[in-house]
Amino acid sequence: MDSSWFNLKMRYVSAYLLAVLGGNASPSSADLQKILSSVGIEVDSERLNKVIDELKGKSVEELIAQGREKLSSMPSGGGAAAAPAAGGAAPAAAAEAKKEEKKPEPESEEEDDDMGFGLFE
Repeated sequence: MDSSWFNLKMRYVSAYLLAVLGGNASPSSADLQKILSSVGIEVDSERLNKVIDELKGKSVEELIAQGREKLSSMPSGGGAAAAPAAGGAAPAAAAEAKKEEKKPEPESEEEDDDMGFGLFE
């Protein structure tokens, strides 16, 4: 399965879950198209219907459990990296601890709220 179909499928699944969490126990294709079009996503009706058929009758909890199971079986990258040389772990851990100590305190709550950009702009 190519990554573009996977990304598209995840958008459809996300819209389905949003609809269910919003109170629609059995969202239709039209319901999901409305959600997706509201954020500018074009819909492939054939693929959307396939996703809906796969999800019908499953609870949100069941879908999340299945997703976690699939994610846990996937490699998380970094498999080719070698273990650090002898004595390499201690200096690295010390450097990481030193970084954490120097974290600056936030100046005010107002700055934290916006941080210079808007999420929905």
